[in-house]
Amino acid sequence: MRTAATTILTGTLAGAMLVAAPASAQSDRSDWPDNFTVGTASQGGTYFVYGSGWANLISDELDISGGGEVTGGPTQNLALVHGGDVAFGLTTMGPASDAVSGKSPLAPGLEMDNVCALFPMYETPFSITALADSGITSISEIPDGASIGFGPAASTSDTYFPAILEELGVDFERRNGGWTDLGGQLQDGLIDVIAFAAGIPIPAVSQLEVQTDVNIIEFTEEEQAKVLEAFPVSEFMIPASTYETLEEDARAVSMWNFAIAGCDLPEDFVYEVTKLTMENNDRMMDVHRTAATTIPENIKYNTVLPFHPGAVRWYEENGYEIDDELKLN
Repeated sequence: MRTAATTILTGTLAGAMLVAAPASAQSDRSDWPDNFTVGTASQGGTYFVYGSGWANLISDELDISGGGEVTGGPTQNLALVHGGDVAFGLTTMGPASDAVSGKSPLAPGLEMDNVCALFPMYETPFSITALADSGITSISEIPDGASIGFGPAASTSDTYFPAILEELGVDFERRNGGWTDLGGQLQDGLIDVIAFAAGIPIPAVSQLEVQTDVNIIEFTEEEQAKVLEAFPVSEFMIPASTYETLEEDARAVSMWNFAIAGCDLPEDFVYEVTKLTMENNDRMMDVHRTAATTIPENIKYNTVLPFHPGAVRWYEENGYEIDDELKLN
């Protein structure tokens, strides 16, 4: 397994250990890995910030070397976790459904059965940004042949957003890249639009609106209804408070995200990781404010992946039911 940049506990931190730490100290750690990696996504996106911060929290409080790793996003993370290349990853329910049914574009025909769910993260809104001076204020105004950045290849955005825009009759040229890089290309006039699928606020968008005027383009009611019928997404409103640019809530669609783990990771290790995460939402909120929905009540939004036995143990000890169909046999 690859190692990553780590944060080691000092005496000062040890004196401020969270309530989860004494439990971990009493656990049998003989079969725990020496280190771990969290598969995130490109720099400039919410996955990278969320995943790296979560990895540091685990590393600090459970005293184990680990960190986040830049990847191609949800689809690649499923493959990396399944193959044991990383211990943990972040993904969305659409790619997860494809992976377990053998429909992943990265491994057609391979049913990824070594991927287990840990906990709910947040909803990923699908949103569109253009420069204000482009004159593009709606999806219908995106000109034919416009160059659109869809994020890293095989990411959730790249997998679903092109199909969504095609469903809505948009003709475009497809571009891929990290969110920060695409933001720079948009600002420099090298591309016309960025179609984001990422937790909000998206760092790249926040940075853009500091440097220039942008339009954050919402779906019309009719466009939203058409997309809801055709894709595994749900209704979503981007709160006006998310960005300085927005004057009112913006209509969108979204997909749920979950943290995942290799099903063969030690049960006690995953139990302690789940316990630490679920019992310290304030610390998760310090990592990224999208973690407001990183709470056990939202486990219901996973209907695809089995939960890791270590996660199941924590949920059931705390009064949350896991459907038998979502437990490993």
